[in-house]
Amino acid sequence: MSAFFQTIQGILASSGFVKLAENWGYLAMILISCLLFYLAIVKKFEPLLLLPIAFGMLLANLPGSNIIHMQYFIDTPTGHPMWEEILNNGGLGDFLYLGVKLGIYPPLIFLGIGTMTDFGPLISNPKSLLLGAAAQLGIFLTYAGAIVLGFDALEAAAIAIIGGADGPTAIFVTGELAPHLLGSIAVAAYSYMALVPVIQPPIMKLLTTEKERKIVMKQLRTVSKTEKIVFPILCTIVISLILPESAVLVGMLMLGNLMKESGVVERITKTAGNELMNIITIFLGFSVGCTTSADTFLTVESGLIILLGLVAFSIGTAGGVLLGKLMCWLTHGQVNPLIGSAGVSAVPMAARVSQKVGQEANPQNFLLMHAMGPNVAGVIGSAVAAGILINLFR
Repeated sequence: MSAFFQTIQGILASSGFVKLAENWGYLAMILISCLLFYLAIVKKFEPLLLLPIAFGMLLANLPGSNIIHMQYFIDTPTGHPMWEEILNNGGLGDFLYLGVKLGIYPPLIFLGIGTMTDFGPLISNPKSLLLGAAAQLGIFLTYAGAIVLGFDALEAAAIAIIGGADGPTAIFVTGELAPHLLGSIAVAAYSYMALVPVIQPPIMKLLTTEKERKIVMKQLRTVSKTEKIVFPILCTIVISLILPESAVLVGMLMLGNLMKESGVVERITKTAGNELMNIITIFLGFSVGCTTSADTFLTVESGLIILLGLVAFSIGTAGGVLLGKLMCWLTHGQVNPLIGSAGVSAVPMAARVSQKVGQEANPQNFLLMHAMGPNVAGVIGSAVAAGILINLFR
């Protein structure tokens, strides 16, 4: 019997319950993962990403799971992943995280986004590019704020990209510049993307008058198929020559769109926008969630990152709306400033929010297609901003 009790005692001593009692941070992270489950399942806030992120977070904070070993990737002696350790001792999270570390998942997500995006509203109204650019204001102002709060240049650049409201871009930049902050930045980026309908409307209403919100815009011109085919090719050439660091993100976005608009590769277009996109979304969300261990996430630094992310996103929204107001004044009331808020990269949710707030002021207002122009411009703008940051600080 004594041997039996010793066996039971040994099992309990090596179980996760003991380690859970020793470090209450694990329990706190499990509760945070449950909160993300609630937001994803009950509130349906970005469930396709929040749910796998939350589950990865749950597994990473169950003591003894060994799902991932971030020490194999961060602050290694050579500065590169410890390949031998990963191959011999790595867990599932280690192998999936390689897609983040090597910059594979975000461009493939952009490929899928390209197949599902209509660039017509942007081509029809090229001025939308300015609104997309103005919404990136939050990125650069937040960079300065992060420096003031004590983050180094690489960390500040990674934090600032949250302002683009583009999760894949945030992950891509963070993986390049500050991988040790990946968990906090990814959770912040996707949380704010999910909360677009909550965060944006108060800012939009604060910065516009009721008269401006009631403005009905003229119908956009019809864009030819030739224009839709030429645009992604031309856009890739111009942006990649000006800023080569943006080539991979912009190029994959434009490839996906060209596949869609050409009409000659329907089978692989569907694969890129559906099966491939779904698989990469699972891998990306799960592996990012695995990086959010209690040791690295429950810090003052993480709290500041989440706060700065909110500031970045809010400033980006305000920047787009304010430029929209200027365009409204310059065109003598032909532009509804609400479409400027869609300049952030959360496609198509930000455009839908512009439509919703516009219809609250005027039921005859249909701003969705007008807002899609700045929204698509925001996707391109965030990729360009990512290239600028990587070019400056890598």
